[in-house]
Amino acid sequence: MSILVDKSTKLLVQGITGKEGSYHAQRSAEYGANLVAGVTPGKGGQSFNDTVPVYDTVQQAVDETSANASLIFVPPAFAADAIVESVDAGIDVIACITEGIPVQDTIKVVRYIRDKDVTLIGPNCPGIISPGENFKMGIMPGHIHLAGRTGVVSRSGTLTYEAVGQLTDLNIGQSTCVGIGGDPVSGVTFVDMLEKFQNDPETDNVVMIGEIGGTKEQEAAEYIKSDFTKPIAALIVGQSAPPGKRMGHAGAIITGSAGKAEEKMKALSNAGVSVIPGPGAIGKTLQELIS
Repeated sequence: MSILVDKSTKLLVQGITGKEGSYHAQRSAEYGANLVAGVTPGKGGQSFNDTVPVYDTVQQAVDETSANASLIFVPPAFAADAIVESVDAGIDVIACITEGIPVQDTIKVVRYIRDKDVTLIGPNCPGIISPGENFKMGIMPGHIHLAGRTGVVSRSGTLTYEAVGQLTDLNIGQSTCVGIGGDPVSGVTFVDMLEKFQNDPETDNVVMIGEIGGTKEQEAAEYIKSDFTKPIAALIVGQSAPPGKRMGHAGAIITGSAGKAEEKMKALSNAGVSVIPGPGAIGKTLQELIS
């Protein structure tokens, strides 16, 4: 079983005719995703790899193919509109890979979808993969994943891959891996994903990867303390970052005591989380926790 997506999910890719969109659309399809449509304004009537129809609008694609998930590779200036277009067309799950979207644009999108039945992953994220379902919508390397019962949720794309690589090397398979994105404003949060893992009978434990900046990890700690019952190990990166300096992600800026790594680690430890000491110990820490 998986969260968010499964074998029945019908995927469309917005920006499928671009360099990144076409490459990752093909990789997702090769992994097993049911790629049913692409969308690029002005390119309607074409086909991707001679098999996948391309439409001018998401609504046309949904009407023709019943697509219910969208993977977005659209330039930053147009990405917010692309998300809203998918929402208005009735898409259930959206993963926006685009980075560099203006924060004000994302704020407007998050407000727009607040009361709507849609799950937005990202922006500035690697996407979603469920190895047991052979379903990928994103940019993660599929070959490092192994089907199993560990959920992974992370603010960092690269560290998601590092975590998965360590888990797979230890023969610890994954149920679903979700990169929620590193921007200061985004769609789903740690709490949203932890709730889904808590309710998934085929996810036994979770690896969570947070970083400096914001309070998402403290919010997760509060949820874990009160409602999460499964074993969970968490890594907080950026422990040596200086205050006020951006460290890669737009959201990884220490602007107050709550954003510091030590405060996040303290909150998680107090919630009963097994805190991972460093990036090289992700797999080992979880293995010790569940053995």
